[in-house]
Amino acid sequence: MQPGLASTRALLERLGDPQQSFDAILVGGTNGKGSTAATLASILTHAGRRAALFTSPHLTTLAERFVVGGARLPDDAINTVLGEVRGHAEGVGATFFEVVTALACQLFARARAEVAVMEVGLGGRFDATNALAPVLSVITGVALDHTQVLGETVTRIAFEKAGIQRAGRPLLTGAQGEALAVIESESARRGSVLWVLDREVKFSARDRGWEGQQVSVTSALGCSEVTSPLIGAHQARNVALAVAAAQLLGVPGAAIPGGVAGTRWPGRLERIDHQGRTFLLDGAHNPDAAGALARAVAALGIAPLPVVFGASDDKDIAGMVAALRPIAGEVILTRAALSPRASDPHRLAEHFAGPTIVTRSPPEALAVALTRSQPGGVVLAAGSLYLLGELRPLLAGEDSEGGERWQ
Repeated sequence: MQPGLASTRALLERLGDPQQSFDAILVGGTNGKGSTAATLASILTHAGRRAALFTSPHLTTLAERFVVGGARLPDDAINTVLGEVRGHAEGVGATFFEVVTALACQLFARARAEVAVMEVGLGGRFDATNALAPVLSVITGVALDHTQVLGETVTRIAFEKAGIQRAGRPLLTGAQGEALAVIESESARRGSVLWVLDREVKFSARDRGWEGQQVSVTSALGCSEVTSPLIGAHQARNVALAVAAAQLLGVPGAAIPGGVAGTRWPGRLERIDHQGRTFLLDGAHNPDAAGALARAVAALGIAPLPVVFGASDDKDIAGMVAALRPIAGEVILTRAALSPRASDPHRLAEHFAGPTIVTRSPPEALAVALTRSQPGGVVLAAGSLYLLGELRPLLAGEDSEGGERWQ
């Protein structure tokens, strides 16, 4: 990583500024930004807009990051454009994330996207996506994560995330408490038009368990009744933000429910049936997300249950374990084999008071989970998106890229 937007702007300029060919929406926040972005892109596509979606990190293949019209762009198209970008990227000394951000812009321009929903990678102020000029910015919420880079307090992290707003443009947020106070202050200073969930945007929700969320959203721009397939009561806020964002973008109300219903977001309380068991995959990788996951599992009435757990070394592992402990039965510890950042499972075991089984790899962890669980039972896999990226192909019968991953 390198702070600042100079490299990204220089790279985009060398490519002919492809980002100017479509409207950009930036979606940042600590948790829920991917779910919100995926839901909004689905709404825009259902409304007949040629919408693109850029997300990170990917679970299994790089192509997951580049979606237009609800479909991943083909590998050959990605490789062709990557070949064009490479020399320029090396010329400006761009980082991996700066490269994939510029790659997304070039791909989306080539695919003639009208609008692109861009998930912010880390923070906001200096994130590569912030080199674009958003017509709308969204900050889902703020919690402690990436503290080594963004700061040790919620207020400092909120300041970084508030950097994605623009003067005269709408800023929609689900932030609360001291984080909201910082965002409000920055909005006043920068001159954005602030919309706050629970204030300018009201919503109510009913958790439908395995069937997802039923959400009602009301603002000065309209009222929408929607049903989302995303599991977990915490997803209601993300759905409400996506609906409000669609309203701000002028999407007809009649198009919104179908777009919400069609949302797909792998690796977030995703359900995959495998060898007579139901595996729940969730990339909760900080204490706030782990707490939301634990509450969702408790609400489903399936706790305690076996948990396959792995995490990156730079995460608040103790905080995640504390949040998951109430729902965990037997814990099977492992590490993402392709991630150099993955924590040694023997070190993870020090954080668990109950019974644990240490395994060397995701395939071994899966084999143990099948042995130790009952047919018809549910197994949870959580703690790292990189771990899910290696487990998911084993469960779904898909191919994996197989390369080492840092991001």
